[in-house]
Amino acid sequence: MFELFDLFAVILALAALVGGRRTAERLERELATLRAEVASLKASSRDGVEAEGTSEEFAAAPELPTETETVAAVGLPASVHEGERILGDAEKAAEGIEGDGTIAAGTEAPQPVMAAPRKAESLESRLGARWAVWVGGIALALGGVFMVKYSIDAGLLSPAVRLTLAALFGLLLVAAGEVIRRRAVPVIANEFQNAMIPGILTAAGAVTLFGVAYAAYDIYGYIGAGSAFVLLAAISLATVGLSLLHGQALAGLGLLASLATPALVSSDEPRPWVLFGFLSVVWVATLLASRLRTWTVVPTLANAGIGLWGLAYISAVSPFEPLPVAFALLVMIAGTCLIWPGATEAAPAAEVPDGVARRGAVAGPWERLFIPPHAAISISAAIAATVLALLLISPAVTAVKYPVTEFAVVIAALAALGAWRTTAVYPAVLSAVGAVAGVWSLTALSGVLAYLDPSLADALPTAVLPGRTAMITAMLLAALFVVLGGFVLSRRLVTHPQYSTLWAGIAAGVPIALTAMSFLMTGNYAFDLPHGLFSLVLGAVLLALADWLYRHDGGTEARDTAAGLLVAGSFAFFVLALHAWTDGLVTTLAIAVLGTAYALATRIRTWPMLPWMTGAAAVVVLGRIAWEPTIVGAGNLGTTPVFNALLPGYGIPAALLAGSAYFLRSWPDTRVRNLLQALASLFVLLTLAILVRHAMNGGVLDSSVPTLGEQSIYTLLAIGASAIFMSLDMKSPSPVFRYGGMGLGVLSMLSVLSAHLLGLNPYFSGELLGRIPFFDLLLIGYLLPGLGYAGLAWYARDKRPLPYVMALAVSGAVLAFAWASLTVRRAWQGENIADWKDFLQGETYTYSVVWLLLGVLLLVLGSRFHAKSIRIASAVLVFVAVLKVFLIDMSNLEGFLRALSFIGLGGVLIGIGLFYQKILSGVGAASTAPTNPTEQQ
Repeated sequence: MFELFDLFAVILALAALVGGRRTAERLERELATLRAEVASLKASSRDGVEAEGTSEEFAAAPELPTETETVAAVGLPASVHEGERILGDAEKAAEGIEGDGTIAAGTEAPQPVMAAPRKAESLESRLGARWAVWVGGIALALGGVFMVKYSIDAGLLSPAVRLTLAALFGLLLVAAGEVIRRRAVPVIANEFQNAMIPGILTAAGAVTLFGVAYAAYDIYGYIGAGSAFVLLAAISLATVGLSLLHGQALAGLGLLASLATPALVSSDEPRPWVLFGFLSVVWVATLLASRLRTWTVVPTLANAGIGLWGLAYISAVSPFEPLPVAFALLVMIAGTCLIWPGATEAAPAAEVPDGVARRGAVAGPWERLFIPPHAAISISAAIAATVLALLLISPAVTAVKYPVTEFAVVIAALAALGAWRTTAVYPAVLSAVGAVAGVWSLTALSGVLAYLDPSLADALPTAVLPGRTAMITAMLLAALFVVLGGFVLSRRLVTHPQYSTLWAGIAAGVPIALTAMSFLMTGNYAFDLPHGLFSLVLGAVLLALADWLYRHDGGTEARDTAAGLLVAGSFAFFVLALHAWTDGLVTTLAIAVLGTAYALATRIRTWPMLPWMTGAAAVVVLGRIAWEPTIVGAGNLGTTPVFNALLPGYGIPAALLAGSAYFLRSWPDTRVRNLLQALASLFVLLTLAILVRHAMNGGVLDSSVPTLGEQSIYTLLAIGASAIFMSLDMKSPSPVFRYGGMGLGVLSMLSVLSAHLLGLNPYFSGELLGRIPFFDLLLIGYLLPGLGYAGLAWYARDKRPLPYVMALAVSGAVLAFAWASLTVRRAWQGENIADWKDFLQGETYTYSVVWLLLGVLLLVLGSRFHAKSIRIASAVLVFVAVLKVFLIDMSNLEGFLRALSFIGLGGVLIGIGLFYQKILSGVGAASTAPTNPTEQQ
């Protein structure tokens, strides 16, 4: 049964070959006929045009028909029409056949006719012209295999004869493919590029030869491992070479065979140089073929193949040799840079004329930067190189010698590729990522993490890597990225602005990240000369490069962006140098001075980025304060109020920021002006708050809940700052002063509601008020903030929105009410007014009297200052007093106090009514008088 199946497969393969040959011959004959018809048509058209050109009636003749119409009018052979029907693309066939000249010679050329859209390929075309070829090629390959199997099963031939016949069959298929290729019709080659009969035959022959060589080695043992490796490699490389004639599919087959050869032919002693040397040769051959034919898929697969082989070798062999792997990666990087894609540039973007609507999505310059031509090749190469370089220094694998040098060389080569070729954007980005990740791995293994956190001592892998080696590696890579960034900016800024801007960011960000990691993991925090000196030099280099850009290039947006990134990088390096050389209070002050220096530099260089560095310095100082609020450490901070390390640590940066904001008051960029004003205001408030906190807690700064006295000082500071911001806004209008002052006012009112009235209220907290009446905690906690809100509301009239002013006035009235009520309780209960003490009858009556008097006082003040909000607060307070008298005093008071409470209430209410009657009568008598414009609150 199997013998019949094998025979049937061979017959099917031969039938497919003969059928394909006949089809090619038939199409060739029909094409020759079609060419003859078109040639005669051209000759007749020229004669007709010349004859009509001599007559006087030519001017009145209708427009000549186009060539397509003329060709369609001629009766073509039936076989040609059948071929057009099968292929479904008659227009393309006619276009490929003619290819030269126009019909009307000596006359004006007709307007070009838009090509008709390509028709969908018919099912008959797919079955007859494509699938038959593919299945036939597979059948031929299987036929060779089955023939060998049949000979083995039947015992007809010896192994040597079987292998010889199979080899001859494979060579015959390759030769047949070449013969048919040389006689193939160009139309067929263009129409069925992925189903060409010569390529299928050649692929089947290559598979057969590959199988013969492997069988001679592994099954019969006729040849040794070395000979088998050479023979299989030769067949694979020959297949790649033949792909130049037969297409990318054959190249992929040859590449697959080449990558499989080392796995098929193995030895007891791995020789990595032979392995990766062979892979490098195969990769270069594949890339050369791809360069000649502008292929993308095959070189991408070749990059992936080298990456997978490197991954397999490093993971399987312990200890492994890193140098052969690095060599193969360097070959891949060099080939990508010099061979393919090499210097291939993207086509310039088509400019859309004014007034013409854009159709579809048009990629911008940044989108085009990240969509380079043949991007798959550079992306796959960059990924393979980065992953393997990081794997070389991974603690999970073991090398013969720790491969720091190999890692640095591969990353440097990848970065050089990204800098040399403008289309190698992904190698540039991945080299930066690989450098940062690799240096982190190197420095984290140096033992410093275990020093910072002893609990990590057992969790970290052990590696024999001196800290100085990690530091030198990080510094060399950092310097390399700065040099490459300068190279790109000096040569590509005008022609490739987005690419240069990207490299400016890499040159500014990657080196500072590498140096900072090296300092944090391997440096001496007290005083580190190497890191400080290196940071100072690189910061100066970046600053000089920015200055060079402004001196040699015109005023472009790309230049400003690139130079701004370099200036930011220089600032970061200078900050790192200060951290390496100084400590504690000196570092904080030095950073503040550095920010001021960038602000002062605007006098000699009008770079847009310079003022922003002043704000960046303030942010760094804030970060240091958040890390260590005491500046010098809790043990070194004195207990003397005000005059301690907090005063210079907070006050000097605040003063420098305020001076910088004033110095840059005329800077054209309003955003940076507003930022500096906001930061200066924040630092001033922060200085006052921290000094108050230190003084109120006995010289200790901790996270304990503040007392009412401390919170009251914060509230008073917020009220005062809001008033100051309002004054500054009147003199120099700024959204920072306007909205910042209002924001402080709102925050202080929220703190009054949450802290003064609820959380820190002595009635609930039980905090003692002090021994001296009036001059006690209630004075600073309620009366002074209430007066402050009242004054701020009066000052904010006609300057701030009415709801905000009314809220300030109501807050003042609420605090005054709270002060009066708590003062009454202190008069009856003493300095401890906690809620667990019961109310006395005299105390209850006093509340009514005080509330009514306070309501009358508010009424008088509201009338005096024409403040409607205060009068409304007075009405609310009187209403509360009325409710208290009728609901509480009636049930709790007895005898004379109850009567006196109602009598007093009645007298006050009658007085208030009389007061309002006089006011309303006065208003009615003077109804024709103009309204007072201040009566709006």
